[in-house]
Amino acid sequence: MEVRESTMKLRLLEGSNDLLVKNLYLSCDPYMRFRMTKPNVPVYVEPFRPGSPITGYGVARVLESGHPNFKKGDLLWGLTGWEEYTLITAPETCFKIEHTDVPLSYYTGLLGMAGMTAYAGFFEVCSPKKGETVFISAASGAVGQLVGQLAKLFGCYVVGSAGSKEKVDLLKNKFGFDDAFNYKEELDLDAALKRCFPEGIDIYFENVGGKMLDAVLLSMKLHGRIAVCGMISQYNLEQPEGIHNLTNFILKRIRMEGFMVSDYYHLYLKFLETVLPQIKEGKIVYVEDTAEGLENAPTALIGLFYGRNVGKQVVVVSRE
Repeated sequence: MEVRESTMKLRLLEGSNDLLVKNLYLSCDPYMRFRMTKPNVPVYVEPFRPGSPITGYGVARVLESGHPNFKKGDLLWGLTGWEEYTLITAPETCFKIEHTDVPLSYYTGLLGMAGMTAYAGFFEVCSPKKGETVFISAASGAVGQLVGQLAKLFGCYVVGSAGSKEKVDLLKNKFGFDDAFNYKEELDLDAALKRCFPEGIDIYFENVGGKMLDAVLLSMKLHGRIAVCGMISQYNLEQPEGIHNLTNFILKRIRMEGFMVSDYYHLYLKFLETVLPQIKEGKIVYVEDTAEGLENAPTALIGLFYGRNVGKQVVVVSRE
């Protein structure tokens, strides 16, 4: 990655449906790593094009609009570029921001893609029941912290794993998890999970993969559900780790389902109706890790894979 400076004319073509926007906040997300893939590797998301700006979710202000749903001055969140100004050629993928009585940066995470991922993955994919046991890996991250709070509000027993004492303390003392552990300090993940879930796990919200997934399979209950949101431990490996405890899928009738948040964006208004009041009442809290300046975006993204961020990683391009 490199930072380039260039100039552009801030003007739309006449008759265009495009949007010209000023970017305010950008989201750093693990999935961006496997968009940096070799052209011959099959993926189901569009890879980044070398030499072009990285694209990702962000918050922006409309400078000029050719689309009937947006006007000059509107705030939006959606796919934009890692640059100061972006020409958005697919405005239909963006959401107008109507509620500005919460921090705008929340629309890169809690009220944006990450929040919808947590909501859809937990309620739509996992089909939870009150009183069930829920385990979340990478639980202090952008998605995990909200999954845990939604599960607690729903009436579940919730445990999370994270990679530092600071993050474990956040899970237990700020996000209200019933228990949490530092996976880096556990010599035996299977033993750690059995300690936290003596009767087993009903729902696993998967963000990590690899050794954690292998251990979780040993603790799943009959008819357990696993929502596969991400596998951050595997993205930088030349050879992905194998999973050895697959027989448990048969013996325990486990259902494991991967999902893409874009399949659930039709539920966005329902999501807002659920989450916004809880944020305003203090029932849901959110932690962000902020990097100032577009030039610091590459370091912030790389830091995700070393656990340097605490909470949702946000890059501030402009505070206007």
